[in-house]
Amino acid sequence: MKKSIDNFKQQGLFFKLFIVMVVSIIAVCLLTSLVTIRMSERLFAETFSITNSKVLNQIKTSFESFNDSIVNAVSHASQTATVKSFLTSGEGDSVATASSYFSMGQQMKQIKSNVDAYEVGVTVIGVNGRGYSSDYGYWPIPMNALTKSPITKNTIAEPKRLMYQYDEESTDIHQPPEHYIIASKALMERTSNFLYGTIYIAIQEREFKRFYSNFTSTGNDVLIVNASGRIVSSNRDDLIGTFAPELLNYATQINKKHLDYMDADVMGKDHIILSNYVPEYDFYLVNLVDREFAVGQIINVRSVALICIAIVSGALLIVFLISRRLTQSLTRLVKQMSTITEKNFDNYIQVSGSYEVQELGRAYNYMLDELNDYIERLLQTQKDQRNAELAALQRQINPHFLYNTLASIKILVQKGNKETAAETINALISLLQNTISNVSETITIEQELGNMKNYVFINHVRYGQRVQVNYFVSPDCLEYHVPKLIIQPFIENAFFHAFNEKQNGIIYIMVSQSDGVLTCEVVDNGDGMEGLSAESEHNPLPNPKSKRQLFTGIGIQNVHNRITLLYGEEYGVTISSTKGEGTKVKITMPLILEQQ
Repeated sequence: MKKSIDNFKQQGLFFKLFIVMVVSIIAVCLLTSLVTIRMSERLFAETFSITNSKVLNQIKTSFESFNDSIVNAVSHASQTATVKSFLTSGEGDSVATASSYFSMGQQMKQIKSNVDAYEVGVTVIGVNGRGYSSDYGYWPIPMNALTKSPITKNTIAEPKRLMYQYDEESTDIHQPPEHYIIASKALMERTSNFLYGTIYIAIQEREFKRFYSNFTSTGNDVLIVNASGRIVSSNRDDLIGTFAPELLNYATQINKKHLDYMDADVMGKDHIILSNYVPEYDFYLVNLVDREFAVGQIINVRSVALICIAIVSGALLIVFLISRRLTQSLTRLVKQMSTITEKNFDNYIQVSGSYEVQELGRAYNYMLDELNDYIERLLQTQKDQRNAELAALQRQINPHFLYNTLASIKILVQKGNKETAAETINALISLLQNTISNVSETITIEQELGNMKNYVFINHVRYGQRVQVNYFVSPDCLEYHVPKLIIQPFIENAFFHAFNEKQNGIIYIMVSQSDGVLTCEVVDNGDGMEGLSAESEHNPLPNPKSKRQLFTGIGIQNVHNRITLLYGEEYGVTISSTKGEGTKVKITMPLILEQQ
């Protein structure tokens, strides 16, 4: 993510502007479409809930009409002496029994006439063990099984209540069972509350669903859920007989809170749920509407998407053309500015384009004028400063060095060693002439070598021969020029600081050239220093604190700064040292044949 942001920051203005506009247009289009679809869905849900609430009321009315017919049939049966006699009398002779069954059959026809508008089966069972059914094949449950069934037990437990219960029976083991809704009521005397039988009115579920089947469609389902959460009827056959406690919970909440509808996830899909409680049945009439399917029938998402794509494409084309036109002159200006390279400050740009771009161009050209003027003044200042530093260095002859050297000459004269004294004076004169009298900024390697030999000779006179100096100078390097006093400070440093612990030692001075680079090396086998490993390329340059015995007092750091100032950062001084083994100083400079 961070890498993507960094890449975006490095892109041009046109790209950034275009991307921002693209994201903005797409975001606005998506948000507008989303809000529109959501508002349409909400409006659809509210409108659909009103419409389906009316549908549920119609279905409920049909249920109530059916219940009224059931109540009439049950009331007829409970008030008929023939039924009571059939269910309470004992077994007589065959004639009496046949007469009793005949009378019961005639009476059953009258009872069933109350529900002739519906295809149902009526069954009665008495305390005497007798039972009679209007159609034994309609609800094929044996009488002895019916007596012991939960339907009968629940009915007897609440004898004054007309109950509606779910049952399923099968006449063929190779066929799925048939689903039934059973209306049952205990038959008892009003005065004594003597319970003498039970009446059952069975309706097949496929007949029961006719009350609402005309109001269902794909994605618009009706489910009848009893108090235990079982689906006793539905237009979806796969759900009949299954338990749906979460659906019962939603239906209960809708009725308790008097909600018009509820949005919930049912069976893994987002549904609009409507519910109506039918107290006569103790059933919940539930309407499930598949939101995605229903909304898809009203809102053509594909058409909306195509329209959005067309709008976004047109808007992006317009934005592209406008952005390109607005940034074209600025892009041209940037390309002209990018052609200006280092040390090429005379490449002025052509002023053209819009007002803002022209102002930028004029300001840039003015900046180049100021920059060129500043660089000229800076170069002149650096040149003057370098000349001043060189003049100062040429006059930085340490008086102590002169005092001690002259004192050594005096001692030589007193001892009668006039030849050595004369050589020492000549060496001192030559050294002073090349450092003070010669006003040139650079000298040849040959001249610098002569200065070094004079300096070493004077030190041998003063301190003895314990430190020897060997010279290895390539002949093809003698005519190259180097800044004055560029090697001498390192020889001086080796004399006074490299052999504090060791009594004797050697200093090697080597000069060579390769690939256009002049290399001067001063190597000693003295005490060495810590912290200046040979592997490191960035060793700090040491700065000796004591300068009392030095010839000029020119610091090592000063030499490095002079080289980088004159020739650039790729040249300079590097030092490597190992404690107890010695120190190596390497000076690199460009090859210069003529005095600069």
